[in-house]
Amino acid sequence: MAYGSGGSSAICMEGGNRLTGTVQIQGSKNAALPILAASVLIPDECVLKNVPCITDIDCMGNLLKSTGAVLDWQEHTLLIDAENIREYRLPARYVSAMRSSVVLMGALLGRVGEVLVDYPGGCVIGKRPIDLHLFGLEKLGAQIWTDKNRIHAYADELKGTTISFPFPSVGATQNTILAAVTARGTTVIQNAAREPEVTTLCDFLNKAGARIEIGYDFIATGKIVIHGVEVSALHGVTYEIIPDRIVAGTYLFAALGAGGSITLENAPVGQLRSVCALARRMGAVVESDEGQNQIAVRTDKYGRMKNVAFVETGVYPEFPTDLQSPLLACACVSEGELTIEERIFSSRFKVVEELVRMGADIEVLNNKRVHVRGVERLLGRSVIAKELRGGAALVIAGLAAEGITTVTDIGFIKRGYQDIVGDLKGLGARISYVD
Repeated sequence: MAYGSGGSSAICMEGGNRLTGTVQIQGSKNAALPILAASVLIPDECVLKNVPCITDIDCMGNLLKSTGAVLDWQEHTLLIDAENIREYRLPARYVSAMRSSVVLMGALLGRVGEVLVDYPGGCVIGKRPIDLHLFGLEKLGAQIWTDKNRIHAYADELKGTTISFPFPSVGATQNTILAAVTARGTTVIQNAAREPEVTTLCDFLNKAGARIEIGYDFIATGKIVIHGVEVSALHGVTYEIIPDRIVAGTYLFAALGAGGSITLENAPVGQLRSVCALARRMGAVVESDEGQNQIAVRTDKYGRMKNVAFVETGVYPEFPTDLQSPLLACACVSEGELTIEERIFSSRFKVVEELVRMGADIEVLNNKRVHVRGVERLLGRSVIAKELRGGAALVIAGLAAEGITTVTDIGFIKRGYQDIVGDLKGLGARISYVD
């Protein structure tokens, strides 16, 4: 797999340039990863299109290979042949690198009835326990043992049941769906996560022969019904990964922070209503065309964005936690004050220290709240990316800053953005990868 950044370790940019032009939005990381995991269930070849070339996908691909799957990359198309899945033990070096590896538990239980895996890693944005993942799998009949950092799950037969989640966890919902697809009988999931990354997983599985029902009132009820089928009933399918709503939102906030007029092409318009609504409240002109999958964003050439008083993150369709840091960077150079409350993850303000070094006026009220007072300008500095979305936020801050900004440790950014520099350079930013 080729990455736009090659082996570069930093991103350098000169701020103060308005963004103009059109950018194509890549395939969704958070949709692709569970679909790759789902391919383990299918004893046939699947063809996935619009797969983003990012390191998290590379890591999941290595995990699939370790189980016996055969993978073949052809640009942004990935062929996965999972006919000869045989291994249930997942290599620690890949599992520890990426939290999303945990969804392979449900897939391997559904396919071979057993999985041995380390606790997943790859994330530094606060506590993200997998208790709900294990809860869902145990309700389906899996026996689970933990020994220090290892989890061993086994099931002679998974059986359909009713599972009600106390919190609509995306990963736990996906894991439970994957295990329930081949369970005997019917599984009803209540208070499932409503995110597009859940519904697109169900769509992929249904096209491959699964029997999953999601009602028209799903956003209100969070109810998913899964009628179990035999593994032999599942078959190969060609499927296109949906566009990445978080990448689209990142570039939208980049335009708000640096100023400019850009068009997002291949954008998941319907998934970004809360984000577009906030951008309009901040003073941007945002025009959405769901039929053409386009979002046009325009800012006043002579004025700054205006902060709203309060924003809180929430489960879909509320404002996404993954865009909290990009919003924070934009808010630093907007007029007025903003309080952000993080309701999904704790300790998701690691980027604050770096933004303050650039001249931002931010007060961390507690591990779930920050208060921002907009300043007229930030100053370019050398800053460190400490996690994926925080790293992208520092790029936004650099575009809005006076002078030169260098973001180091961009391995985090590569996990989710296949070529953030190429995309922004295409919009007129003075930005490049550096060693």
